[in-house]
Amino acid sequence: MATMSNSVRIANAAVPGSKTHVDIVLRDGVVESVSPLGIGDNHLAHRDSDADETIDADGLWIIPGLWDCHTHFTQWAKTLGRLDLINARSASEAMSMLKTHLDERRASGTLDPNAFVVGMRFRHSLWSDDEQPTLAAIDAVTGEQPVALSSADMHCGWVNSAAARRLGVHVDERTGLVGELEWFNAYTQFDKAPGAAEETDRLLREAEQDAASKGIVGIRDYEMAENINTWISRFAAGINKLRVDAGVYPERLQEAIDTGWHTGKTLPGSNGLGRVGAMKLISDGSLNTRSAYCSTPYSGIEPPTYGTLSYTPQQIEDYMRLATEHGFDIACHAIGDEANTIVLNAAEAAHAHGSIEHAQMLKPIDIPRFAKLGLTASIQPQHAMDDRDVITRFWANPAGIPYPFRALHDAGAKLRMGSDAPVAPLDPWLAISAAVFGTESSDRKPFQPEQCLPVEVALASSTAVGRDHLEPGDPADMVLLDTDPYAITTPEAMRAMPQHVAMTFVAGTRVHCTH
Repeated sequence: MATMSNSVRIANAAVPGSKTHVDIVLRDGVVESVSPLGIGDNHLAHRDSDADETIDADGLWIIPGLWDCHTHFTQWAKTLGRLDLINARSASEAMSMLKTHLDERRASGTLDPNAFVVGMRFRHSLWSDDEQPTLAAIDAVTGEQPVALSSADMHCGWVNSAAARRLGVHVDERTGLVGELEWFNAYTQFDKAPGAAEETDRLLREAEQDAASKGIVGIRDYEMAENINTWISRFAAGINKLRVDAGVYPERLQEAIDTGWHTGKTLPGSNGLGRVGAMKLISDGSLNTRSAYCSTPYSGIEPPTYGTLSYTPQQIEDYMRLATEHGFDIACHAIGDEANTIVLNAAEAAHAHGSIEHAQMLKPIDIPRFAKLGLTASIQPQHAMDDRDVITRFWANPAGIPYPFRALHDAGAKLRMGSDAPVAPLDPWLAISAAVFGTESSDRKPFQPEQCLPVEVALASSTAVGRDHLEPGDPADMVLLDTDPYAITTPEAMRAMPQHVAMTFVAGTRVHCTH
């Protein structure tokens, strides 16, 4: 990270949604003061003469730094260098894209017949019934080249026979799909391939800079890996432009406890930017793979299915209790309405604190429980945009409310927003836009307009401080914008906000600048 002065004054910054301008003094990584400017004030006068440096914001709008509170950061970085199938509209189109990718790599001499070819983000839930994945189709395109494709929600993989043998997974002989925990475990093997470490390092640095350019100052990383030591190593290697809360999965929880870790503990060598995060537990599957655990069966599926729990209710409670007793917050994935009921019950029994991740479908009776139990609803509004057509197909008769953003807010729940990257792009402005407008396009009606959030709530939910403005004592993490986000009236304009990020500061250090 580039170094800056110990004290910096940002002069004449505008406050979004108002006519107020402020001077802000940053000292030793903290906001020391926020001083409103009066009419006629000379904003470049040395109001704080002991500041080492003054930056004239010249009317740029200032907001707290943005956080993406649910990422799989390594996998997001990998999307910058792997085959991306997000635009495939059918199995045959996905196979055509894969064939082209393989042909191009053969021609360039970069296709190793012994190395996995990995693709990302296919969305078969949107494909017609006669255009679903098959093992025969992927084998026909790939032959003995091991190929593994991850679904957009990362809850299943489409693999060929050669890859299945190498991974040691049980592939469905008809579909070629591998699901849930078996896929999660298999996916980690790709990072052990020759040359993978060097490629990962390059893509992580690219992803870090991309995040800074969007105004992101911090992430919660729930990569399905050993995250604590991984991030200690990354900070030591100079990957240090973001604050990182490194999550711990249940199977590694006891080891982390024995090592002395707990939520909030600073990672050595991170200069205060890295911390141990929450225990991340995945209670059920996802909507797109029809594995989110629901109290009513999925529509249009025979034989009837209600989805899948990854752990028994007692196991979920036991893990939460173990985490809570040893200083760990929880971050519990729950998508189906029945899964949410189960994890709320477990959190209540274990006196757990932390967040429910996704909370995509909730029974009305469960919505007030978030505030009552002091649990944060960690939501990913862009998922509603991606899933709105899937919901009508598979959740036609839900027992709960899908994506109840406004209902949670009105019930007093604390909201935290993110992307679940690479499921959705690591971009808080997409989340803000989806939460506020309920649609990606002005040409399409909002999805569940009654669940849209006010822009100030969406912005505040995308920050660590839970506010849309800075106050003394805050971390010196902030963003300067050349457009007032509160003046934006269309989803297209809000989604284009990364183009209007002028500067990003992390702990008082400028990590991105276009002005």
